Amino acid sequence: MSKKLDEELAQALSLVEQQDTPAVVKPAAASPPNKPRASRSLGLLATLLVMVGALVSLFLVGFKEAAVYATPVDQLLASKEKLAGRKVRVEGELVPGTLAKRDTPCEYRFQIHGTQAPLPVRYAQCVIPDTFRDVPSGGVQVTVEGTLQQDGNFEASLVMAKCTSKYDPNSHEMKGGAAAVEGPLSLK
Repeated sequence: MSKKLDEELAQALSLVEQQDTPAVVKPAAASPPNKPRASRSLGLLATLLVMVGALVSLFLVGFKEAAVYATPVDQLLASKEKLAGRKVRVEGELVPGTLAKRDTPCEYRFQIHGTQAPLPVRYAQCVIPDTFRDVPSGGVQVTVEGTLQQDGNFEASLVMAKCTSKYDPNSHEMKGGAAAVEGPLSLK
């Protein structure tokens, strides 16, 4: 059998020499040449970078309005007409001496301010955060979420207060900020 194969190869070579064209010998199972591994990895890396870049730009551009956490009191009061009746989140400082509680129906009333005029807030719930206390020296930062009414009052559905003091685990005491005023509060 080996002799027959040798004869077939010799015959094929003689035919190629007679045609005056260069012969290209191809393997029996012709498959496309494999790309180098490095170029495939670079292509995959470039595709992933484009996808990540598209997602980042979507978040930065598409969700720009959602990135605003809370509107300052002064900005809310400046655009009262535009924001009246819409649900907004407002941040400001509690005006000292304005926190009042009514038991029937249960509600809290207080005022928050920025650098200008105060904003009257009504919170028709019985429970407020523990850190939300009327401190005579002021400085209690408050964020309220709710609706600005046409009359300029704010109907809050959520009240969040930032703690102005820090807990020291070594001495087990609060440092910074003033003590909360405890006692009965009443609506005026």
